[in-house]
Amino acid sequence: MSVAFTKEESAETASETLLPDRPVSPHPNLVTEAGLKALELQLEEARAAYEAAQQLDDVNERRRQSAVPLRDTRYLVERLRTAQIMPAPASTDTVAFGSTVTFSRPDGRVQTYRIVGEDEADPKAGSISHVSPVARSLLGKAAGDVVGSGNQELEIVAIA
Repeated sequence: MSVAFTKEESAETASETLLPDRPVSPHPNLVTEAGLKALELQLEEARAAYEAAQQLDDVNERRRQSAVPLRDTRYLVERLRTAQIMPAPASTDTVAFGSTVTFSRPDGRVQTYRIVGEDEADPKAGSISHVSPVARSLLGKAAGDVVGSGNQELEIVAIA
């Protein structure tokens, strides 16, 4: 039955719950083991939230509660399908995917970040995406190297 023949609020709810898909990065979906596990857990949580929403009696509320988990499920299924697990770095001689890099900035700040996949990157928690400008400037470099990132220079202090 068309929403034209249902309550007016149902038509509004139907249009509210047609969420656009989350954008999928064009970059290779490189992940660490922990990143893959995190994606799998997020997918389980999204599916559980969707299932819980399906138990609601009110059709409008069911649509509202289902929209985000359904969108997230589509995104996470795609990210898991394209995930490429990267092994831990073989050495600490040069910066690689999975490396933890400490660098200093000209203003004296010293920062440490682990280079990880896009979905697991969280700068506040100390991880940056391998496609971020800082990570791209650091990849392949060694301790003591000075690299440009934007209009700043970063000196690599340590690689772990």
